[in-house]
Amino acid sequence: MKTIESEIGGYRSAPDMHTSLGAMASADESEIASFYTGKCIFITGATGFVGKVLVEKLLRSCDGIQKIYILLRSKKGVEPRNRVNELLNSKAFDRLRENNPSQLTKVIPIPGDITLPGLGISKLDLEMLIRDVSIVFHSAATVKFDEPLRTSINFNTLGTRYILDICHQMKKLTALVHVSTAYSNCDLHDVDEQLYPPPAPPKKIIELAEWMDDDTLNSLTPKLLGKRPNTYTYTKALAESLLVEESGKIPTAIVRPSIVTAAWREPYPGWVDNINGPTGIVLASGKGMLRTMLFDSRACADLIPVDMVINLMIAVAWHTATTRPKSVIIYNCTSGMMNGIKWGEIERLVFPLLLEYPSIQVFRYPGGTFKESRLVNNFCSVFNHLIPAYLFDGFMKLTGKKTMMVRIYEKLHRATNALEWFTTHDWNFKSNNVIEMSERLQGIDQKTFQFDVRNLQWTDYWHDYVLGIRKFILKEEDETIQSARNKLNRVYYTHKFISVLFLFGLWHMLLRTPLIRTVWDGFVSAGINMVNTFLMYGPWNSSSSGTNTSSLFDAATSASSSPFNASTIATTSSISSLSSSIVDAFASIAGFPTSSTSN
Repeated sequence: MKTIESEIGGYRSAPDMHTSLGAMASADESEIASFYTGKCIFITGATGFVGKVLVEKLLRSCDGIQKIYILLRSKKGVEPRNRVNELLNSKAFDRLRENNPSQLTKVIPIPGDITLPGLGISKLDLEMLIRDVSIVFHSAATVKFDEPLRTSINFNTLGTRYILDICHQMKKLTALVHVSTAYSNCDLHDVDEQLYPPPAPPKKIIELAEWMDDDTLNSLTPKLLGKRPNTYTYTKALAESLLVEESGKIPTAIVRPSIVTAAWREPYPGWVDNINGPTGIVLASGKGMLRTMLFDSRACADLIPVDMVINLMIAVAWHTATTRPKSVIIYNCTSGMMNGIKWGEIERLVFPLLLEYPSIQVFRYPGGTFKESRLVNNFCSVFNHLIPAYLFDGFMKLTGKKTMMVRIYEKLHRATNALEWFTTHDWNFKSNNVIEMSERLQGIDQKTFQFDVRNLQWTDYWHDYVLGIRKFILKEEDETIQSARNKLNRVYYTHKFISVLFLFGLWHMLLRTPLIRTVWDGFVSAGINMVNTFLMYGPWNSSSSGTNTSSLFDAATSASSSPFNASTIATTSSISSLSSSIVDAFASIAGFPTSSTSN
């Protein structure tokens, strides 16, 4: 196995010797885990989706870590020291709590705020970080696509500057890993692992946000964004440029994940704790609420499991610290060009799984399809989303209950509209640095810190993903699957019954229109005469022998066109009366007016 010293051109020594870079690894040990032994880590964004998996993985796979400091702000009245307990009580840490609970005591909360100068950290805490920290993972950000520009700048761009200010003071710092996004340059189709010119000078945009009022800045936002679809991608691009400009001699790397999705393997297959992106789409579709959405079935859905992102981040920090590159190295953590999957394939894979593993909380029977035409999608959205929502809320209001469905669909439409840019476009993200990093891993590290997306089987992954949403988001255990299927069957037949009632009622109302009634009676009359003619001239009728097809057709035409056939008129009248009676019966059940109702 290649040792740390050989990696950086140093000397070889005894396997158990410690250096300033960490413990040396023996032949059957993890070189990366040995590097982290005795290290103090500082993490921002630890309570986020990516941050939770990062903290858990470091504690479990690099158990020699000394301490993990996490930046936490007060949120909804909950103090940082209480928030860290909420973090560690997450199901993501179940395995650690069961097998090695003492590791959890290594997590130390640091009260602060990413949007404040000096991160709002107290003097004593700041001195401790400056003295102890060797590795910094900066993943804190606001990921809301529709965030006001000022808020996105404060979190995503200015927060990066405040992190750099502290990193410059850290005496033991050997690596800073900044989490960006592959879509920071989504105005380009081909995106390499390099820094591109920012959409504007970061310093000037920061200054602009400092003095300009909200109304003026908001009105200016569309012009500033240019070809970028939202403030998230815009401010992430600014942050990358700022990082390169101001990092100086700090060993720095940028990891750019694409759309981060549920875990492939760790902490558990299918683990997810938010409803962002594809998770929200699957959840809403499974409940039967999302029935149409705009997408390009041929476009690549560049998804990357969260544990692959984390494994790459941990490996990148190790590599950055041990090789000390002279420039900032960028890693596009993506799947499209190595193991891509199309949006159309996802639709075909996921929908059967939603019926096989339904939610007990299903609202409507899952149905509908995603659309490639904006016009068709808007039309279906009105009839499949808005009209049912208003009808449901109207019924709830009449019964004195709280209305909610219109509000839910408004939120759902905002979410799907924000995703449209990513479901209707695709990109070529080159990932050569990621491939090279994967090939650097030796021995057990190839398994422990696996991030080669080429090993991912999408069919198995989506199976675990759907089950993960049931278990970790909806809190539905596997034991409830059969009862959920039974409920789904009831919802299906209820849906069909209501649909039939609605169609009968609608048809009955249309029959009250004289023109449609006349046309309908004409069709019934013609149909009856065709049947009579077939019975009269059929092969079972001995008198019909030798009758050819054209004579049959002529007879049927003659019979159906004659208004003076008494038997036909009587039969037509009785059938029409029976049809009207059936329609009246269904209309009465559905609550529509019957034909006997006076006009």
